[in-house]
Amino acid sequence: MKAMVLAAGLGTRLRPYSLLRPKPLFPVLGQPLILRIIGQLRSAGFGPIIVNAFHLADQLMAILADQPDIILQRELIELGTGGGLRMARNHFDNEPVLITNADIYHDIDYEAVMVRHGQNRCPITMVMQDHPRFNKVAVRNGQVLGFANGPLTVESGAAAHRLAFTGIHVVDPIVLDDIPLSCFYSIIDRYQEHLQAGGMIKAMTVTGHFWQDIGTLNDYLGLHQFLLNDHLPSFMLGENVDIGQGVKLEDWGYIGDRVIIGDGASLARVVVWDGAVIAPGSSLTDCLVTA
Repeated sequence: MKAMVLAAGLGTRLRPYSLLRPKPLFPVLGQPLILRIIGQLRSAGFGPIIVNAFHLADQLMAILADQPDIILQRELIELGTGGGLRMARNHFDNEPVLITNADIYHDIDYEAVMVRHGQNRCPITMVMQDHPRFNKVAVRNGQVLGFANGPLTVESGAAAHRLAFTGIHVVDPIVLDDIPLSCFYSIIDRYQEHLQAGGMIKAMTVTGHFWQDIGTLNDYLGLHQFLLNDHLPSFMLGENVDIGQGVKLEDWGYIGDRVIIGDGASLARVVVWDGAVIAPGSSLTDCLVTA
């Protein structure tokens, strides 16, 4: 089974932090998020895995260069989700390909998604969830009706409701053939065109799972809060952390490798990346600290 991880985005909502490293390399409990996603895909039997890169591409390629069964696609211009998939088209042959965003932390079963796609006998399967903040996709009886944000109309059907796209989908590559080469294009725009032409998109609605994107700083910190407060010790320390005298660690936090925390510093609800130096007497709350 083949998969593609969309990792070329600019991460604009995470600036200025995403100017230092691409969003897929933001560590979650010390591990770059994209490595967790790749591990999940491999465990589910996927390979090869195509990863595209544009923003700070050198960093992504350096991390993934020695990874087995990874095909790196470097994009010299911003292509968007659809343009990146079109560029990778030849890697897919005619097999369905699972696509996932590189900025989501979740426990959705990738293999089950592929099984459902095979059962659907439909060229596109989108994995959906009920997540009020992101509920923008109109769905009725397991079928996607459209992506507009406006009110549902009578024509959409009384049983239609809105769900959130998880960023995980499966597509038969023939759907990608109509995307122009070498230009910016959104895959959602292509899906909308598919619907307007009378095509069908199936929705696989998942429940009882965990899902969190890291699109904003609050999302990134909130993910750590969930993992640390509910599942792990409230403060986790990496290797070779130097903690000065009188340091206070409160609520929750993740401190990366080789971090130096000066005397008398106070930290609460923080994520500190590897190699950061925190000055003596600093008071840091609800923040991300970079090296």
